[in-house]
Amino acid sequence: MRDAVAYVPPGVAKLAVADLTLDYTNPETGVSHRAVEHLDLDVAANEFLCVVGPSGCGKSTLLSAIAGFIPATAGSIRMNGALVTGPGAERGVVFQEYALLPWMNVLDNAALGLKLRGMPRKQRYDEARKFLAIANLHGVEHKYPHELSGGMKQRVAVARTLANTPEVMLMDEPFAAVDAQTRMVLQEELVRIAARSQLTVLFITHSVEEAIFLGDRVAVMSPGPGRIRTTVDVPFPKDARTWAALNADPAFAALRDRLLQLVRASGASAQPAALASA
Repeated sequence: MRDAVAYVPPGVAKLAVADLTLDYTNPETGVSHRAVEHLDLDVAANEFLCVVGPSGCGKSTLLSAIAGFIPATAGSIRMNGALVTGPGAERGVVFQEYALLPWMNVLDNAALGLKLRGMPRKQRYDEARKFLAIANLHGVEHKYPHELSGGMKQRVAVARTLANTPEVMLMDEPFAAVDAQTRMVLQEELVRIAARSQLTVLFITHSVEEAIFLGDRVAVMSPGPGRIRTTVDVPFPKDARTWAALNADPAFAALRDRLLQLVRASGASAQPAALASA
């Protein structure tokens, strides 16, 4: 869907995190906390990589650093071989909170980034409508956020990010606040959207089931200060990945159990059932 995609030399990862350490200072107490230490992670072009791990392991902090919101204490983050030193339009971010402006309708919210980039009104509305359609939002462009369900609000947030044509989508538990049935629908739509848009996606989640459903690979983090303990390939074909198909496949349950064991072995304190359905 993008007009142009940056050239990535052979052997260069789309995202490369090397020996990364991240310290966080509480602005109220001034106390410093090490969230991530000596973390290495590569994400290939067009790969959907999910990251799981126990609460407090630094997953969200890692995503914020890749987004350019917080600086590295040590180590490096590179995209297409270039050092990440701050936020950039080539990296789109979707958070758990919808972050829609309540005084703007759906169309204006979806077109906001394009407006800030100076795109003419008609062109940005045409682009926004295209991505609203991709996100399966039809007939709601003149509604306001308070008139939408949680699932629809998150679809608008995804459409707004897609409209800015990022090369990489960074998603921090974007479906955690919606009900289970809506979450399953959104997960199936995200698989379709990522494939259609040829996106590279880094997706943070507490749920190993969600990670398996969405990902090409799953990275398991250790307790904080977090590191990547291991990565596991997901063998199920994307073009046939539905919840009905996976739930009927014994290999899905086997992979889920394997990942839960890895999370427990990494020191997770949460119960397996909670991790699987969070």
